[in-house]
Amino acid sequence: MTSSDKTATYKPLNRDQMAWRAAQDLQEGAYVNLGIGMPTRAASYVPDGREVIFHSENGILGLGPKPEPGTEDENLIDAGKNYTTLIKGGVFMHHADAFLMIRGKHLDVSLLGAFEVSEAGDLANWTTEDPSFPPGVGGAMDLAVGAKEIRVIMDHTDKAGKPRILKKCRLPLTAPGCVKRIYTNLAVIDVTEQGLFVREMVEGMTLEQLQALTEPKLQLANNWQSLTPPAMAA
Repeated sequence: MTSSDKTATYKPLNRDQMAWRAAQDLQEGAYVNLGIGMPTRAASYVPDGREVIFHSENGILGLGPKPEPGTEDENLIDAGKNYTTLIKGGVFMHHADAFLMIRGKHLDVSLLGAFEVSEAGDLANWTTEDPSFPPGVGGAMDLAVGAKEIRVIMDHTDKAGKPRILKKCRLPLTAPGCVKRIYTNLAVIDVTEQGLFVREMVEGMTLEQLQALTEPKLQLANNWQSLTPPAMAA
């Protein structure tokens, strides 16, 4: 299979596989904020033996993986109102102190969800402008400028199959030029001053197929590789 075979077939990643892939890039000792939604799943997929300290803006440092069914603790809730766990040494704090960590640039990475990302790394993730879907910026605008690096995890296209990686965002921005890496259900893409570089594509996908689902021009990284996550239930 080559990167230019237009007849290639492929299977998109499911949400847990996307979270797994994003978790593989988190470095030992990193302080990482997990945004509401899909990003919170990454806490369950950090490689064994690697310590990553997860932060939740509602006042947790040391967020753990999703609890096993039947072990949920009603006093352990993340920013997305989901049950979570606390690692050994983890702490609770006032909401304002959690934001001091963000605004003081103490977080190495923030993994956020998004509605749109532009080729310049502009982030739109607080409103769809749909009256039936209330907007909610939460801490995203603080994270977009406070975390040392912003990475996004999102579906490559919307429900109608239209690109969500655009030349220019159509929705109101959360922050300009902040996104450095995009994880989608089809690829891993780096945002650079030289353009968008595809680091990984799902097995069987071609660059032409990926380009057809992406508005700005994509470039294939010299060391690109196939994206092959472990099997996970959808």
